[in-house]
Amino acid sequence: MASSTSALSRALDNRNVLGLLFMLPVAALLLVFLTYPLGLGTWLGFTDAKVGRSGVWVGLENFQFLWGDSVTRLALFNTLFYTIVASIIKFGLGLWLALLLNKHLPFKSFIRAIVLLPFIVPTALSAIAFWWIYDSQFSIISWALVKLGVMNTYIDFLGDPWNARFATIAANIWRGVPFVAICLLAGLQTISPSYYEAASLDGASEWQQFRYVTLPLLTPIIAVVMTFSVLFTFTDFQLI
Repeated sequence: MASSTSALSRALDNRNVLGLLFMLPVAALLLVFLTYPLGLGTWLGFTDAKVGRSGVWVGLENFQFLWGDSVTRLALFNTLFYTIVASIIKFGLGLWLALLLNKHLPFKSFIRAIVLLPFIVPTALSAIAFWWIYDSQFSIISWALVKLGVMNTYIDFLGDPWNARFATIAANIWRGVPFVAICLLAGLQTISPSYYEAASLDGASEWQQFRYVTLPLLTPIIAVVMTFSVLFTFTDFQLI
């Protein structure tokens, strides 16, 4: 009994064992609520199951049907186009904002709070606001362009397919840029100023400092942030 207690004590003193024990509850939750539904959904995709009956194995028949369906192909194109374009622009704007907010600016804390606002506003409110902005009759954008003499008619933002694509992408960018910017800003603040001082002494320009100091050290953060950004954008059903 004493030996087993001693062995347990030694095991708990091991950081790796203790870390695994702390991870077990979260791993169990992920297994039950994510891994099992994902596996079950994948399995059902290869069967002809319907609500109320289990179905039988049909192989790739469901996927062949979907690939031959024009509506499915259009939905896939819209989703990929929406995700790729929005993610690229969010990364560019988010990185620019992070670099700007990392400088010594007046009222920096206040500006950071303002930048974060679009991300914390409920999606429903954001969608309603953009719905009004894109209204075919009362759009503030169309009204301003007409008053400035840039155009003669109002823009049908949500009635034309390509206009609708870019309009929803713009709404997603407005909501998603703060997340990218704040996360990258947190990464920038972990980079020691001594690296930039050494680079300046070596005669490196601002672009060279960004290219050879900031970007390599920020790459791990960029990988994590953009993974989440792409996943959030790909599954952005609420805004649509």
